[in-house]
Formats: sequence, structure tokens, C-alpha cells
Amino acid sequence: LLSPAITRRLIREYVSLPPNGVSSSALPVLTNREREVVALAARGLSNEDIAERLVISHATAKTHISRAMTKLRARDRAQLVVYAYESGLVSPPAPEGSPGGRWRR
Repeated sequence: LLSPAITRRLIREYVSLPPNGVSSSALPVLTNREREVVALAARGLSNEDIAERLVISHATAKTHISRAMTKLRARDRAQLVVYAYESGLVSPPAPEGSPGGRWRR
């Protein structure tokens, strides 16, 4: 499990890389709820935060993350975050100073 600060740093470094044209063809294997949970994880939320946001138990949030990782063959949460950005499930935040430029959870 990555801390939100490390997740944000990973995202900042990742989004500075040029796009590599990864397909979002694997998205259909995830349920809508799994996509929602993966998107929240990619935005740096912990399982506890995800559970609170979606009004589900911590165990349920953890299960959704685990099943998404299995379906996408992600080794760890960091790889799941990278997949979320590469597939277009989430978009990078707007740069600081641009309209709507502060990244919020």
C-alpha cells in the first residue's frame, strides 16, 4: 500500500512521460464498481478513504482493489495506478495555476 503522498509523486512523474498509446481494451473486464475504486486509488485515496467515499466497508474496498489487480494482472497498487492513467480511466490533474488547476481528492 502506498501513502497518498507517494502516490501523488508517482503520478506527477508518470504524467510527465510521453504517452505510449496503451489501449483501454482491458477496461471491460472490470465491473463499474472496480473501475470506480481503481480511479479513486489512482487519485491517491487509501482503501479507508475509498470506503468512506463510496459508503462501503474497508474490506469491500480492499476486495475491489484485489479483484481489479487480479483481472489486470497488476503486481501491486503502483502498477494499478499506472494502468489507470495509461488506459485513460483517469486523467492527470490540470497544472497548478491553470483554470481549475488545483488537484483535489
